[in-house]
Amino acid sequence: MFLVDTKNLGEQAEQEFMAFVPNDDNRKFTELYGVSRLKSSFVPNNSQVYISTIQRFYSILKGEELDESAEETNPGEIKWEKREAIPVAYNEKVPIEFFDFVIIDECHRSIYNLWKQVLDYFDSFLIGLTATPDNRTFGFFNQNVVSEYTHEQAVADGVNVGYNVYTIETEISKKGSVIWKGEYVDHREKLTRRKRWEQLDEDKAYSNKQLDDEVVNPNQIRLIIKTFKEHLPEMFPDRFDEHGVFEVPKTLIFAKTDSHADDIIQIVREEFGEENRFCKKITYNTEDPKGTLAQFRNEYLPRIAVTVDMIATGTDVKPLECLLFMRDVKSRNYFEQMKGRGTRTIDLDALKKVTPTAKFTKDHFVIVDAIGVTKSLKTDSRPLEKKPGVPLKDLLGAIAVGARDEDLFTSLAGRLARLGKQVTEKEKTIFQEKANGKTISQVVKELLNAYNPDTLEEIRYKVETQYTGESPLLKEEKYNEQVNALQDKAAAVFNGELNSYIENVRKAHAQVIDHINPDKLLSVGWDKDNTEKAQTLIQNFTAWIESHKDEITALQIFYSQPYRRRELTYKMIKDVYELLKTEKPLLAPLHVWRAYEQLGQSNGSPKNELIALVSLIRKVSGIDTNLTAFDKTVDKNFQDWVFRKQAGTLKFTEEQMQWLRMIKDYVANSFHIDRDDFDLSPFIANGGLTKMWNLFGEQTDEIINELNEALAA
Repeated sequence: MFLVDTKNLGEQAEQEFMAFVPNDDNRKFTELYGVSRLKSSFVPNNSQVYISTIQRFYSILKGEELDESAEETNPGEIKWEKREAIPVAYNEKVPIEFFDFVIIDECHRSIYNLWKQVLDYFDSFLIGLTATPDNRTFGFFNQNVVSEYTHEQAVADGVNVGYNVYTIETEISKKGSVIWKGEYVDHREKLTRRKRWEQLDEDKAYSNKQLDDEVVNPNQIRLIIKTFKEHLPEMFPDRFDEHGVFEVPKTLIFAKTDSHADDIIQIVREEFGEENRFCKKITYNTEDPKGTLAQFRNEYLPRIAVTVDMIATGTDVKPLECLLFMRDVKSRNYFEQMKGRGTRTIDLDALKKVTPTAKFTKDHFVIVDAIGVTKSLKTDSRPLEKKPGVPLKDLLGAIAVGARDEDLFTSLAGRLARLGKQVTEKEKTIFQEKANGKTISQVVKELLNAYNPDTLEEIRYKVETQYTGESPLLKEEKYNEQVNALQDKAAAVFNGELNSYIENVRKAHAQVIDHINPDKLLSVGWDKDNTEKAQTLIQNFTAWIESHKDEITALQIFYSQPYRRRELTYKMIKDVYELLKTEKPLLAPLHVWRAYEQLGQSNGSPKNELIALVSLIRKVSGIDTNLTAFDKTVDKNFQDWVFRKQAGTLKFTEEQMQWLRMIKDYVANSFHIDRDDFDLSPFIANGGLTKMWNLFGEQTDEIINELNEALAA
C-alpha cells in the first residue's frame, strides 16, 4: 500500500509507477505487476500495489463512502471531523494482514491523530518517506532511519539539481514605511477586496513584517516584479530564441496569502505586458487548480504561477527553473519542502516541449530571494496555519458546533494571535469581557495546549499512575475523558456573541493600500554565498585539471607548447569528461561554466557538456584569456581563415563555402575531422569524400589539415 494525503499526490504516484522500467526487465512496472489506485470503497484483491489517500482508506475501514473533494487537500482542510472520531474496526474486506508493507508518503504530516488509526490497523511493516522529518516523525518510527539520502548526494548522482540564489533587496521590503496623518488612502477588506477611500486620522507606520497583511504597498510589489523581469536574462543568459527574444523560464512565485497572490498576478501581467494565460494563480481557492497545475507542468502557458501553499510541498513540476520568494518562511522543514519544487530533474527533450529555447538538460534552478527568506532564522517548528483557504468565520462556526480536530485549533490560534497584534486596547478589553474574562493571549494558549504533545503525555502519565492495575480499555477511556475536557475548555469561549465580535473586529482592521510611498531598490545580484561557492568551484576544477595534465593525453595536448591542435580527437575529450564525471561529479563542466557566468567571466553559452569542457580547459591551460564557448571560437577562427585564404587570388565558390561551413560546424562539435569522418552525417548525404575531392581536388588533404589547425587555434 502506497499511502498519500492528497489526491494529487496519488495521481502523481500512479504516473510514476506506470512509467517505471525495472533495471532487470524491459517491460514497465505496470506490465509486470497489478497497480490499483483506489477511487471508491471497492478494494480489488488481484493487485500487488495499491495507491490510496489516507482519508479514503480511513473511510473504507469505517465502511463509508468518501466524496473525492475530501481528498483534494491535506487531511482536515475541507471536511470537518466529527467531535469524536469513529475508531476503525476489523473489516473482513481488508484483513489486517492484507498488505506486507505500508509506505507512507510525506509521512511528516500523515502519521498523527485521526489518521494514525489506519496505520495501527494493519499488521505490516511501515515505511515512511519524507524529505523533511521533524522530531515527532523520528519518534513515531522509534528513531529507526533505514535509509538516508542527502540533497548533496542526490545532486552528485544526478537525481536532483542544485540551486543558486539571486537577491533583490528594496528599502520597503527591508524597513517598511510610514503613511502620514491626513493622507487619503484605500482601505480594502482581505477576502472580498472591497475598497473604501478614507483619510488617515493618525500616522500609519508599518514594518516589513506587516507588508501584504495589514498594509499593501503596490509600489513595493511592482519594483520587485520589474527588477525580476529586467534581470531574468542575467540569471538565464541562454534563453534567447533565434530572433533575440527572451523566453521566461517556468517560474513559481510564493505569496503570503490569496489576496497577496492576486496583487502579484495583476502586476506581473502588467509589467511583462502579457495576457492572463501568461501568469495564473494555483491555490485551493482557484476555480480549477488541478487543471491549471497540469497546464503549468505540461504546456507552454502559463510561464509564471503564483501559489500560497498548494504546490509548496509534494507536488512535482519538473520544468520549474525559477522560484521567486515574496514571503518569508520560519519553518526549516517547510522551506526545504518549498525549495524542493525546483530540484526535480527533467531531460532536455521534455524540457524543450514547454521551454523551446532551452539548450541544456536542466542542471540547476535559481532562487530569487526578494524578502530575505534565505537569510532569516529558521526553526524546526511547524506553521500554525493549516487551513489558509478557510475564512475565519467558518473556523469560528466549526468550533462552535463541536469540531475538535487539531488543525482547526492551531489555525484558529494562529488567526487570533495575528489579530491580537492589530486590535486596540479598547478592543482587547471588549474581547476579554465577551470571552469570560480571558485575554486573546490566554485563549490562544488554551487552543494550542489542547493538542500540545507534552500536555497530552502528562495526562497519559497521570492516568497510568492513578489507574495502575486497571485494564488498558479503562485507562484509554479515562485518558480520552480528560483530553476531551481539555479541548472543551479551550473551545467553550467561542459563543455566538464572541464569534460575531471577532469577525467584526477583523473586518474593521482591513488592509491599508499604500499608493503614496515609492519603493527604492537597495541591491540586486547573485548572493554573496553564490560568489564564494563559484570561486571555490572554479578553484577545484582548475586544481583537478592541473593534477591530471601530465597523465591524460588530451590535457597533455592542451598544455603542450606549441599547442598540437590537429592531434586532438573527440574520443580524447570524451575520456576526460568520463573521468571527471566519475572522480568529481560536482565539477560537471556546465556547473563550472555557471560559476564563471556568476562572476561575469564568460562569453556566450556552450551547446553541450563537451563543448563546455573544451572551453574550460582552454581557459585553465592559458590558451584563451577569456572563457569563450568553443563553437564561438571556431566561428571566429573560421571567418579569419576564409578571409586570409581569399585575400589573394583564391576565391571559393558558394558550393565550396557550403562544404567548408559543414566542416566548421563538425569541428565545433567533434573538435577534429579526418577522412573517415566524411562517411558520416552531414557529409555522406551530400556526396561524402568523393564530393569533397570533386570540389577541392588535390587541395583536399591540405584544407582538412589547415582547418583542424586553424579552427581550434
